[in-house]
Amino acid sequence: MSRVRLDLNISLDGFATTTDQTPEHPFGHDWGRLTRDYTATRTFRERVLHDTTGAGTTGVDDVYATRYFADLGAEIMGAGMFGLHDHGNDPDWRGWWGEEPPFHVPVFVLTHTPRASIEMAGGTSFHFIEATPHDALARALAVAAGGDIRIGGGGSTARSFLDAGLVDELHVAVVPIILGRGIRLWDDLRGLESGYRVTSEAAESGVTHITFSRPAE
Repeated sequence: MSRVRLDLNISLDGFATTTDQTPEHPFGHDWGRLTRDYTATRTFRERVLHDTTGAGTTGVDDVYATRYFADLGAEIMGAGMFGLHDHGNDPDWRGWWGEEPPFHVPVFVLTHTPRASIEMAGGTSFHFIEATPHDALARALAVAAGGDIRIGGGGSTARSFLDAGLVDELHVAVVPIILGRGIRLWDDLRGLESGYRVTSEAAESGVTHITFSRPAE
């Protein structure tokens, strides 16, 4: 049975997004700090960078990176994660990931300005839709073939699915940095832990992995 999963890196003060982007540094320096331990893993290097040398870390962070890609049937992400906030006027923009993105499943990109779907190598397809969280989830479930649905971010998209009560498993990697501003994950989510089993695990990097899981039906 499909489950809805959400994975995010957040700072110690709870921010899931950064605000130091510039035209010269579209991700900003803080984004590198927030994702440093994830992007250092062997799984990230293999899956995203297509590095088959075996380079990268193999500890606790890599275990969660491997889970991030496992058992997926579809993905839902916000327009910003695909890059439409920076490249929305470019009809040739095909995302950040090259011609073979790491998803290998249908991806639904939430946007107010839909565009034609894109078929990519490796089984990834991008579909641009204007939809509520419930409607987007229904679209994803229809093509997931029993696989899980991952909510890919960013912060606003993550919040919308949490607010709607649609997330079966939330994994947050709490990175020991202070950002001070951005989109906070936890605002107005008092009592979110109710109904979930909560576990935590510390990685060698100093990142704490916290998982909120609803019991399987």
